[in-house]
Parts: sequence; structure tokens; C-alpha cells
Amino acid sequence: MPTTLTFARRFRGPRTSANGGYAAGLLAQAVDAAGVEVTLRLPPPLEQPLAVVPDGDRMLLLDGDALVAEACTADPAVSPPPPPTFAEATAAARRAGGWGAPDFDECFVCGTRPEGDGLEIHAGLVPGRDGGLVATTWIARDVRPEIVWAVIDCPGAYSLRGDGRGEPLLARITARIDRLPEEGERCVVAAWPLDADGRKRNAATALYGEEGDVLAISRQLWIEPRGR
Repeated sequence: MPTTLTFARRFRGPRTSANGGYAAGLLAQAVDAAGVEVTLRLPPPLEQPLAVVPDGDRMLLLDGDALVAEACTADPAVSPPPPPTFAEATAAARRAGGWGAPDFDECFVCGTRPEGDGLEIHAGLVPGRDGGLVATTWIARDVRPEIVWAVIDCPGAYSLRGDGRGEPLLARITARIDRLPEEGERCVVAAWPLDADGRKRNAATALYGEEGDVLAISRQLWIEPRGR
């Protein structure tokens, strides 16, 4: 594992910081465990080296003396529902709303990129499914652990409203990858809300392979902006 991480501008979430899932996925690889919890303390800055430092059973991501994120062993401890079919997820994605605040409109995962180099993953409600399940599809490309973490990031925000991404910020993601998808594999991504406490919102996501097997799963903590 390198002693520094640098987030290229391509992997931005908000326009001036890294996508939370992608950043968490890179830092998670410094922890020798199947399941990893990453807590984001500050927006991960772009295009500058950040130090990866061990601290007991945690790995810290530092910008000088400032703590950007920390990672430790943990399991998401959520059970995924039966997956929507690829056709159901495709139809759900067509019903998805926008991304919320303009600051997210170029997000690597859920934005529309002028460079055309993002994932453009937008999850919409699946009719007839309980629990506010949203879904979309992903044809696996450029498969790496940090890309999978990114894929199972933003759909969680979509599940909190059901009609679009909204404006919550990712504060924590606990994820486990059971299998990386094959390059070109047709995958389904699903997300569902869990519970809420004031501005804190919990959600879960799952990535399913072409045969409906669970490839990756996450539990997330999102923070809604004040006044919402």
C-alpha cells in the first residue's frame, strides 16, 4: 500500500473534492480485512498527495495535520434483498431524478461529465418493491476495488428520497466486496433506506452480478444539509 494517496480530478464528487465512495475505496485497501469502515472527516482534496498513516487498528488519511478520513475493520451487517432483474433496473434508472445541488452535477458516479469519463449511475424507484428500493445498472468497466466502492456510493443517496439524489453528504461507508465483477459484466445496483436520526440518514447498497449473486454490499451514513 502506498504511503500517500492522490485523488485525480477525474474522480471528483463535488466539484472541488473527491467522490466519497472512490476515496473510501482507495483508503480501505490499506486495511487488511474483507469488510472495512471508512469515516470521512473532511472533503478529500484533489490533485495533492495525502499521507496514509497507521494508528493502532486504524489507517488515517492526513492532509498535513488535518484528518481527512480514517479506516478500520468492520462489516456492513446488512442483508441485501433479492435483486431486481436487469430489465427492471434499466426501467428504474429511466425514472431517476436529478442529482440535487449543482455542486454534484459533475460527480464521477452520478453526474453528467463534460469529459464523458464518469459512470453516470442514476437509481430510480423499482415499482412493486417494499422499502423504497431504488435500482440502476452498471456495465462493469475499469474494474478495480475503488471503482466498485464508488458504484455502491451514490445510489444510497438516491434511496433517501426515491425521486433523485438530493443533497446529503456521505459521512461514513462500511463495505465488503465478495467478488469483483468481470470486465463487461452486466450488473445491477440497488439501494434502500434504513433509518434516520435528525439530519443523519442511513442507507444500504448492493451490487449484483449477471447471475444475481451479491458482489459487494455497503451500509452508509449520510448527513442532510441544515434546514432540510
